[in-house]
Amino acid sequence: MNHILSFLNYLEFEKRYSARTIESYRTDLLQLEIFCAKINVSSVYLADSKSIRSWVVSLLEGGCTNRSVNRKISTLKSFYKYLLREGTIQTNPLVKVQSLKSSKLVPAFVTQNQIRQLLDEIEFDSDITGCRNRLVIELLYLTGIRLSELIHLKRNDIDSKNLTMKVLGKRNKERIIPITTSLIRSINNYMSIVESEVIVNNGGYLLVTNNGEKVYPRMVYRIVRQAIGKVTTMEKRSPHVLRHTFATHMLNNGAGISVIKELLGHSNLAATQIYAHSTFEKLKNIYKQAHPRA
Repeated sequence: MNHILSFLNYLEFEKRYSARTIESYRTDLLQLEIFCAKINVSSVYLADSKSIRSWVVSLLEGGCTNRSVNRKISTLKSFYKYLLREGTIQTNPLVKVQSLKSSKLVPAFVTQNQIRQLLDEIEFDSDITGCRNRLVIELLYLTGIRLSELIHLKRNDIDSKNLTMKVLGKRNKERIIPITTSLIRSINNYMSIVESEVIVNNGGYLLVTNNGEKVYPRMVYRIVRQAIGKVTTMEKRSPHVLRHTFATHMLNNGAGISVIKELLGHSNLAATQIYAHSTFEKLKNIYKQAHPRA
């Protein structure tokens, strides 16, 4: 089997990565494969550190940002680590390839006032489409779950009695998230409409299309983009923006960074630290308002 295909199958079936993530890995590796062919390296698994550094240079010359290049390097690190473990290669060519310096981007998020406007003032239709679209926004904002986690939510993951929701995250890691009574009401209302109007045959998934099939990434992207567009003109309006918004608002309202880490399902605290910008901005504003010499 082709080494790239074998690696992608490993990501899908063993690591349980999302389809979007796997496609990103596929794109990066195929780009490298095309470059290797141009420099007469017959396969990506035969590429050495010099070849990969040449590829990095070509990416930069082609207008790729440091951040994008670093993401591609991260893909290669996972790929060659896999090949080492499988015994396909004996040395890792990435050992001599360093990531580029890249300024940290502040995550895009929707303000609290805009979220209040979206959920309290904007009218969603009362039919199955409107109830589902509103529930998508509520689930993403009130729990901070990932797109893939949202799509794979099942009805029996919701515990109405204990006000919790079970989520299966990256690497099959399960976590329990607290939810509100208002979210439970929205879920129950949506499920009652689905039961009365749709023949569901999708393995018990919570969110479904009007034909009863499990919702899919592009559909959720469209729902979120249209909804956020009603309250802000910001360009980035993806499901992940609502995850950023969840974390930012929690921190701004007193939640500790370690709590956010557990709710988001991050494997380490470093991944969560990027959200601390919001708390720091709030502290700066309070300082300017409160200190007599500020």
